[in-house]
Amino acid sequence: MSKRKLVDDMKQNPQRFYRTPADVIRDRRFSDAERIEILVAWKSLAEPETAELQHVVETLREVERSLANAEPPLAQKQ
Repeated sequence: MSKRKLVDDMKQNPQRFYRTPADVIRDRRFSDAERIEILVAWKSLAEPETAELQHVVETLREVERSLANAEPPLAQKQ
């Protein structure tokens, strides 16, 4: 199975692959961008006003912060 196919399958039913949203972060097979794809899909599938949705949102923010912090700084003038 290709990596892209695996991500697509995970987006269809993330709970089949992960017990908690935090498990997505620990899965080293994927980039932060792919983790965000999976978590965004999980967020859209979660029931409104539930603890599950809150966990997904918190985990998604964590990955987004990590990604923002990893971006290289702007080129400095010499």
